[in-house]
Amino acid sequence: MRHRQFGATKREVAVVGQGTWYGQEDKRESAIEALRRGLDLGLTHIDTAEMYLSGRAEEWVAEAILHRRQEVFLVSKVLPQNASRKGTVTACEGSLKRLKTDRLDCYLLHWRGGYPLEDTIAAFQQLQSEGKILSWGVSNFDARDLEEALRLSGPAGPVCDQVLYHLQERAAEHGVIPCCEKHDAAFVAYSPFGHGDFPDPHTPAGRLLQEIAMENNATPRQVALQFLLRQPFSFTIPKSSDIDHVVENAGAGDLELTGTQIQRLSKMFPLGAPRRGIPML
Repeated sequence: MRHRQFGATKREVAVVGQGTWYGQEDKRESAIEALRRGLDLGLTHIDTAEMYLSGRAEEWVAEAILHRRQEVFLVSKVLPQNASRKGTVTACEGSLKRLKTDRLDCYLLHWRGGYPLEDTIAAFQQLQSEGKILSWGVSNFDARDLEEALRLSGPAGPVCDQVLYHLQERAAEHGVIPCCEKHDAAFVAYSPFGHGDFPDPHTPAGRLLQEIAMENNATPRQVALQFLLRQPFSFTIPKSSDIDHVVENAGAGDLELTGTQIQRLSKMFPLGAPRRGIPML
């Protein structure tokens, strides 16, 4: 599994991680088992949030990483309705309790809400000074919002922006990705296979993915992940609730596409015109 520097943290983090969104209550044991298998395969970047299953996803993560906390780059998020200065601190302490840990490696604002951004950032800085979080970042921020966060926070600004990004949704390339590159921030792609609309193998797009997969002794999904990782500051966090999928995801960590293969994919899945804001799920 390849690792690269996660923004200004200087930490070396696995390029493919494990997401915990859309967990199912009746799949608790299999989800925990999948997370553990992912750790065995080097998927040590684990992403969760207080929102996921109303905090229970964090509890599942706690079980999965029991006795293995030192291996994990652990990320969670505060909901915007909780992101006042006091509320952010309270939310973080709740996440730490559910995760059974004394610190988060990175803590994110899940998306921008009604509270002043400077209050949330002040809370992040307080939590960081207390050692409860080691770094902080944002999620679902467009380039304009990310630039504002950077202005408000100064040099120790957000270390990452986590954004919806997959082959059929490349809006982040217009503003967010260049902004991350400019400011030495990590770019983290969530929902990297889309949301139930990964290209069918009988379509032209699906056939191209299969062709490139065969050229690399890989799978179409591994090819899709690697396309998203072509920037040297990019990471991705596919869902990790199924062991077979976790094993497949891990196989993308060492895959490298040629320039020609990237061009073929880019032509099949065009960037599209810029639009206001960025999409989110």
